[in-house]
Amino acid sequence: MEEGRMSILGGALVTFVAGLLSAFSPNYISLLILRGLAGAGLGSGHVFFSWFMEFVPPSNRGKWMVVFSTFWTFGSVSEAALAWIVMPILTWRWLLALSAIPAFVLLIFIVFMPESPRYLCTKGRITDAHNILDKIAQFNQTSLPSGNLTSDGTNDLDEEFSTSEETPLLSSARKRTTVRKSGFSSFLMLFSPRFFKTTILLWVLYFGNSFVYYGIVLLASELSGSQSKCSSSILLSENVQDASVYINVFITSFAELPGLLTAALLVDRVGRKLSMTIMFIFVCIFLLPLVTLQSNILLTALLSGARMFSMGTFIIANIFAPEIYPTSMRSTGAGVAYAVGRIGGMVCPLVAVGLVTSCHQTAAIILLEALTVLSVVVILLIPFETKGKELVDTIDGVSNSKQVLVVA
Repeated sequence: MEEGRMSILGGALVTFVAGLLSAFSPNYISLLILRGLAGAGLGSGHVFFSWFMEFVPPSNRGKWMVVFSTFWTFGSVSEAALAWIVMPILTWRWLLALSAIPAFVLLIFIVFMPESPRYLCTKGRITDAHNILDKIAQFNQTSLPSGNLTSDGTNDLDEEFSTSEETPLLSSARKRTTVRKSGFSSFLMLFSPRFFKTTILLWVLYFGNSFVYYGIVLLASELSGSQSKCSSSILLSENVQDASVYINVFITSFAELPGLLTAALLVDRVGRKLSMTIMFIFVCIFLLPLVTLQSNILLTALLSGARMFSMGTFIIANIFAPEIYPTSMRSTGAGVAYAVGRIGGMVCPLVAVGLVTSCHQTAAIILLEALTVLSVVVILLIPFETKGKELVDTIDGVSNSKQVLVVA
């Protein structure tokens, strides 16, 4: 099993085991611990983005990354539907056990995942990279173009794949300074002068984006569920059934699909930064009426609209972050930003949702609006755009504004 795929395997294994065991939790503390472990396993999800991105050409990379991300939305819709079906007739234990099944299926499919040829090239494993590219070409009933696969780590390339032509099939840089960097070294590089500003801005963007997204998701149940302490004749009634919570979450989850479609249409046309800015503006517009109490139908419609565009910004950010960093530190840079975003997701229930349950809905919505505006400012401060740019293999390649290949 390749090193890159091992992190995905480990995450899927932890998610499946902890998720399944949580269904048998004897007490609340053990449930919290096991669900926390399941969440930690899900933290490897950003590796999928980096892995898939390295197979897609830059001309339509944004569109295909959005298509790839639709499966997150299908998962959200499926989970809401599962809860809607299971909870009224069974217990939460059944819901947790059934929810662990997809992680088990993933463990099976990981066996068939090829390693990224670009990643292998940065590690000097030219033969392995060529074999994978050859299999991909055979599957597509074509052949590889003539040329050499090169690596920073090898001066003496595999001669069996050499031709007289100089065109590289996959590129990497002349300099060898970053080939064997450890994960910790890659982490430290995030704070180097070349990446420091971008890293901090990405962290703020991910924190704000996650806070807003999960705030909208949680408000769909808090503002319309019967557990709210601030129910009124305008917003909801005391007799709202628990099933309405799952129905509202199901409906708002479906709202992510048009958001993804919008993201797919924008991301490769106007660029990553402008796409996120436009969609954040629409998030503000849909959230603004919620500073006052609204009817249940209007509430669901507004939250659906906000979630639609919030999901779009979330996905484009997940495309943008891996594109910024070179292959030698791509998963580390994107993964740390993703982790900071998760902190926003954890803080959100304590702050925004806590305000709602304490009858401070207006304050909660203003907080979400403020973080949305902050996210837009951060996007505008990020110093470059990655639309249509080649992925960079090494740190030295980042200074090249075209972000093109690296040849040995």
